[in-house]
Amino acid sequence: MSKIVGRAAVHEDRAFFGQPRSLANIFGVEMWERFSFYGMQGILLLYLYFSAADGGLGIAQTTAAGIVGAYGGGVYLSTILGAWIADRLLGSERVLFYSAIVIMLGHIALAVVPGVGGLVTGLVLVAVGSGGLKANATSVVGSLYAPDDPRRDAGFSLFYLGINLGAFAGPILTGLLQTKIGFHYGFGLAAVGMAIGLTQYSFGRKRLPDTARLVPDPLPRSRWRGYAYVATLMVVVIVVLVLTGVITASNLVTIVIGLTVIATVAYFAVILTNRQITPVERKRVYAFIPLFVASAAFWSLYQQQFTVVTIYSDERLDRALFGWEMPVSWVQSINPVFIIVLSGIFAAVWTKWGSGQPSTPMKFAVGTAVMGAAFLLFLPFAGGAANSTPLLAMIGILLVFTVAELLLSPVGLSIATKLAPAVFKTQMVALFFLSVALGSAVSGVLAAWYATAPERLYFGVLGGIAIVLGLMLALIARPVLRLMGGVR
Repeated sequence: MSKIVGRAAVHEDRAFFGQPRSLANIFGVEMWERFSFYGMQGILLLYLYFSAADGGLGIAQTTAAGIVGAYGGGVYLSTILGAWIADRLLGSERVLFYSAIVIMLGHIALAVVPGVGGLVTGLVLVAVGSGGLKANATSVVGSLYAPDDPRRDAGFSLFYLGINLGAFAGPILTGLLQTKIGFHYGFGLAAVGMAIGLTQYSFGRKRLPDTARLVPDPLPRSRWRGYAYVATLMVVVIVVLVLTGVITASNLVTIVIGLTVIATVAYFAVILTNRQITPVERKRVYAFIPLFVASAAFWSLYQQQFTVVTIYSDERLDRALFGWEMPVSWVQSINPVFIIVLSGIFAAVWTKWGSGQPSTPMKFAVGTAVMGAAFLLFLPFAGGAANSTPLLAMIGILLVFTVAELLLSPVGLSIATKLAPAVFKTQMVALFFLSVALGSAVSGVLAAWYATAPERLYFGVLGGIAIVLGLMLALIARPVLRLMGGVR
């Protein structure tokens, strides 16, 4: 009885802007994790392709963009591992805490270990840790609400605000350190940010509901050793493939795309064939498939902020401000500013509309189409000379990026928790992140096309495809909604 009362108290709690008090704690750790993540990512591509004289590694620009795309895909691909450990071994809250420690160690490796060795060690640790934290932070936020709580989408929008406070500050501060004293100091600041987030989170862990610590589908102890052997074998195989040259920097992004597609198909098959899920839950998983496709298309364009838009900002954007040149990484802080301003507005609109708000499939459709429109806005400036694109134009384009993102990303996190079968609570969130993994990796491949294709063709084709996909999803929104079994 006490557990039931405690859980009800959490759902009635409105201490944090009308939301449960524990949302503030998760808000904080995610904010600092995003500070470290985006702070590092803001200078990562530059670190890869800048010459050694400028403090970089001197990697070819297209290969560097592919590495960034593969890394981004790897982050979201590793959400599978984090979600599986949560659902079968430790529960979401514990995985979140341990993942934060791994992330901090990764940033420390980037900061103190020179050359390719530090790069590989740091990126692997950050990718694995971020994957574990992302899916489980979302799952823990979902545990704060009853399934029919109308505050859920608004709560996820506020959670998204925390993400973007960190995403705003990270590139600005790491970019300043990178331009003034070097890349490794920027990476070191990312490690400090993650340490702050980990410390504040540790003080509020006990207030979280018991549901955040539950293991939905515990793995029998008798099977732990077998899984440990398989994991060890996989690590050994990967190391051998790297040492023998089968996996290289140039083909890494293609491998990540292939692994993501295989993982996606396998995950859908595992969930849909599981005997523990009900017929209604199975229909909801089918409804998630077109949303997954739209999400992957969206992220393949959106994640180009870290590949194509970074290169474009370095080579084409006029970054002069009153005689001072703005660091390239600062461009990545423009989008979070708009999210900070607009996320509260979106949360208020969804709350005010309540049950009358557009359905999730329609939000996804509009978000995908708007993302395509953002790419079309590059067309008037395509093919220009160095420093020919006004900063104000880039700010306007990234404003459209933001509107598209707020229509799809926080809504996607929310719908993943609502459509999830009971025994796949966290793993369904990981499935949503697989769409982000696929889109992130594809953004790296598209960056290679950007290097060779005429810009008008590049931005026009990709923008047009996204708009068409959005229209197609809008046309099938009603059938998808019926499959969702009462979830909107």
